[in-house]
Amino acid sequence: MAERILVVDDEKEVADLLELYLANEGYQVFKFYEGEEALECVERESMDLALLDVMLPDIDGFGLCQKIRRNHYFPIIMLTARTEDVDKINGLMLGADDYITKPFNPLEVVARIKTQLRRYHRYNQAGQDHVPEDDTDELEIRGLVMNHRTHRSTLYKKDLDLTPLEFSILWYLCEHQGEVVSSEELFEEVWKEKYLDSNNTVMAHVARIREKMQDSYRNHKFIKTVWGVGYTIEK
Repeated sequence: MAERILVVDDEKEVADLLELYLANEGYQVFKFYEGEEALECVERESMDLALLDVMLPDIDGFGLCQKIRRNHYFPIIMLTARTEDVDKINGLMLGADDYITKPFNPLEVVARIKTQLRRYHRYNQAGQDHVPEDDTDELEIRGLVMNHRTHRSTLYKKDLDLTPLEFSILWYLCEHQGEVVSSEELFEEVWKEKYLDSNNTVMAHVARIREKMQDSYRNHKFIKTVWGVGYTIEK
């Protein structure tokens, strides 16, 4: 079955161009020029990935991203003319997985989509296929319980709603409790790609995990930032 891509952009020429390139790659494209119609489609149809423009006439792309993330974990790539780092971090913290600025090369967009889909399917498959041999596939730290076999996590006996990426990040930090894990190590172990100095992805994802755990970086109970070094969960 063809993978299903949601494209939301109020610039008709851009949306049509993306649809053309993606269809040529064998993807099934669901194209919209407004956010609310796209959101209705997401609730009706099963998607594999979404491309969201930031500037939409009815709801901005960040708001749309946030609404999608309430119930869905598929990858989201933001499309925007904005280039400031603060906008990139904002998008990532609201649940986006990648960020592409306009004007863009459609072939680059296709390549980034393929990368995100590979990651998404790899993490989901890992969660489904991994069969534990002993009790080491469950970790418990101060009320946080993580089960690697089921990819389920709870905090104080309440479900912690983590995406596969967020689960992998938190699991790695818990596995290395008492150690300081650098952003570079965390990125390369979880994303399986080379880390770049300008990469804010780890910071944004850790911020999202903290928000879900209601764990302030100033008064942390779990994830502590070691400035200039990385992150740690203290013993």
